[in-house]
Amino acid sequence: MSTNLSKIKRDKMLETISSIKENIEDDETLKNLSLIEYELTKKKYGLVWEEHEERVDEELKTKIPTFGEVKEKDIISNENDKFNFLLEGDNLHSLYLLEKTHKEKIDFIYIDPPYNTGNKDFVYDDCMIDREDGFSHSKWLSFMEKRLNIAKKLLKENGVIFISIDDYEQAPLKMLCDDIFGEDNFIANIVWKRKRGRDNSARWFSKAHEYCLLYSKNKNLFDVNKVAVSEDSDTRKAYKNPDNDPRGDYRKLGCWARGTQGGVKYDFTMNDGYYFNERLWLMSKENLKKLDDENKLVRVGDKLYRKFFITEHKGQVPETIWDDVSNSANASDMIKKMFNGNIIFDTAKPVEYIKRMIQIGCQKDATILDFFAGSGTTGQAVIELNNEDKGNRKFILCTNNENNICEEITYERLKKVINGYENYKGIPCNIKYYKTAYVPRLNTDEENVQDNLLVNIKNLIQLENGISIDDKRIKVILSENEIDKFSENTEQIKECEKLYISSDILLTAKQVKIFKDNNIEVFIIPEYYFDKEIKGVQ
Repeated sequence: MSTNLSKIKRDKMLETISSIKENIEDDETLKNLSLIEYELTKKKYGLVWEEHEERVDEELKTKIPTFGEVKEKDIISNENDKFNFLLEGDNLHSLYLLEKTHKEKIDFIYIDPPYNTGNKDFVYDDCMIDREDGFSHSKWLSFMEKRLNIAKKLLKENGVIFISIDDYEQAPLKMLCDDIFGEDNFIANIVWKRKRGRDNSARWFSKAHEYCLLYSKNKNLFDVNKVAVSEDSDTRKAYKNPDNDPRGDYRKLGCWARGTQGGVKYDFTMNDGYYFNERLWLMSKENLKKLDDENKLVRVGDKLYRKFFITEHKGQVPETIWDDVSNSANASDMIKKMFNGNIIFDTAKPVEYIKRMIQIGCQKDATILDFFAGSGTTGQAVIELNNEDKGNRKFILCTNNENNICEEITYERLKKVINGYENYKGIPCNIKYYKTAYVPRLNTDEENVQDNLLVNIKNLIQLENGISIDDKRIKVILSENEIDKFSENTEQIKECEKLYISSDILLTAKQVKIFKDNNIEVFIIPEYYFDKEIKGVQ
């Protein structure tokens, strides 16, 4: 049995601190000694780093995060369809608000965070972090931990998260995710071939790959979807049709048991009269006879095979090496083409790559989140997949507006995918554009926190329900005076389909009947939107 020397040292220090505390009455000193005790008793295996506070954390001490809708950026293809959302601003700010509207409601998350390579790819509190910063890894880990902790809260129990990363932070990220999501919920470390050529100028190796870590919130509840067989794959090439079977290409699969496969022992006579002596078969005699009756058996000498048609193939279990889903150069070329060759975005991921993740990671009605949305590849992938397989997936994209990326690239790219460009036929889709904002955490003659937050409730209702509140078909009412006026207005009643009302409003029996008779759905606005913040200021 090994001896834990570190534990022995910690226990000795804790004993010393305990004895010191017995003779101290100063509260501040006791508090500091308790903090030392806490640090000594914290988990000792895993990542250790210096924690850092972000500007957003500091701002949240005096301000409450909200969203502001940019109405002129609405894209509406069909007002009856659900809306997708593009959220501009610091993604930590957006995640705090999504925790109110989408806690345990997200099926699938994909993120492509800054890789912290030291090449000006990671900005922390408006400062570019380079390799000279002695706390670069700590700042990156603090930055990621806050966001991943909220991401876990947003996921459904069977939800999954895919995280792109490269060599610089792959190992720390793996350990961080093991800590947040649980080691047992790790599913795969996917290796993606990102380069289409060899870099012979490299000093040691031509770096051709990146990683994508895949975790589930609860692996026991997650079922991976199989990958469709592509026309140019080795698997597809194995299917032939040597006898011109009208049912198409097939593979020959042996019907007899080999090695340790087990099997059922019997003799068998085919419909053409060929007799097989007693042997071990992989299926019952009835099933073998059924295959023979369906003309699905092929005899080669004294061996019997079944025809397995390509149309019967239900897909393949995904592998961890992906070298068949395009590359980063193709992704950059696509964006350059979209923007007439004027915009270069070297870190974009290919649409096919993200599609593969979505196809294996969630169902066709999933809610998908990308809180490092960048150029908007995830949004395009969702729109195109829905068009290809008649899915009903919805997306929420979050990105900052550094160098106007959200307004001039992310939004414009989605707009082009929806409206079409050059030879690309547009695909209908609805999108709302929000900007992050703040409300002062105070009550004064000029600023009333409750009034300020009630104005912002409409945006959270839209976000949670994927709707557009037009004050006609869909209305929000926050006071009993408003509800009284509305229930007496025949014209407005006729137009209305959905009504969201404050939890403080008590409907009369007459109002309930009016809404029911006019097929108006009534929803109570959740108190969890800003209830805690309002109470915290009072």
